[in-house]
Amino acid sequence: MALNAEVILAARKTETSTGVTAAVLLAIATVETNGVAYAAFDGRREPLIRFEGHYFDRLLEGRQREGARAAGLADPRAGAVRNPLAQAARWRILDRAAAIDPAAAFAATSWGLGQVMGAHWRRLGYGSPQAMAAEARQSAEGQFAIMARFLKEECLEALLPALDFAAFARRYNGPAYRRNGYDRKIKAAYAIARRRLERAD
Repeated sequence: MALNAEVILAARKTETSTGVTAAVLLAIATVETNGVAYAAFDGRREPLIRFEGHYFDRLLEGRQREGARAAGLADPRAGAVRNPLAQAARWRILDRAAAIDPAAAFAATSWGLGQVMGAHWRRLGYGSPQAMAAEARQSAEGQFAIMARFLKEECLEALLPALDFAAFARRYNGPAYRRNGYDRKIKAAYAIARRRLERAD
């Protein structure tokens, strides 16, 4: 588990402010981003992201959509716009998409330690996709705050403490969660996170 002191402290602070337990937050972060809060891009620290070209396509219209498709940034098929392994390359894709429509580009991106989609910005209480992204870009605690809002909005925060890993995996990762063993991964990550926090106490 690649959890550094900054990430663990951020999870503890988020537990205090939101009531979502640090073990839940750390387990999800471990599965989603290996507990890594930042990557280097153009000399700055940025949260880990994943750009979803099918979301971007859905949020655009007319000439904007045509231009984005021609640039290889949008496609109605999920997975057709590939995410490079390197985070810097993903940020370059996001920058290109944002030049077409910044709100759509940020909404079509999953953000930070929990990889929460920017498309959820309104129901999570943010004023815009950019505002949600700004919180993710500010700190690891901000990334956990987004995750906690999402978990509470979806009534998911109690599923891992109840050891209902399949239900959590289905609702957080999608109905095809068994294909990548998400339930097994989150179960293992939750057990490790609890032990790690107990050792730190």
